[in-house]
Amino acid sequence: MSMKSFRLLSLVSFVAGFASILASIGIWFFYKTDDMAHAERFGIFVGLWAPTFLILSSWLRTRADALVVRQVV
Repeated sequence: MSMKSFRLLSLVSFVAGFASILASIGIWFFYKTDDMAHAERFGIFVGLWAPTFLILSSWLRTRADALVVRQVV
């Protein structure tokens, strides 16, 4: 993969991480059902995706930077 591909995937993962946080809050706040505990659990489940996306974004950015260094040397 090229450096640009890694950087684009890093950006997509970063945006997905913050979208996951917003989706988690939205699900918890707007999910209307008889069982409110289900909405809370589902919101927490979606919120757990955020660290994964943010860590993936960081890893991809590190790989892109390593490719830049490798091309310069």
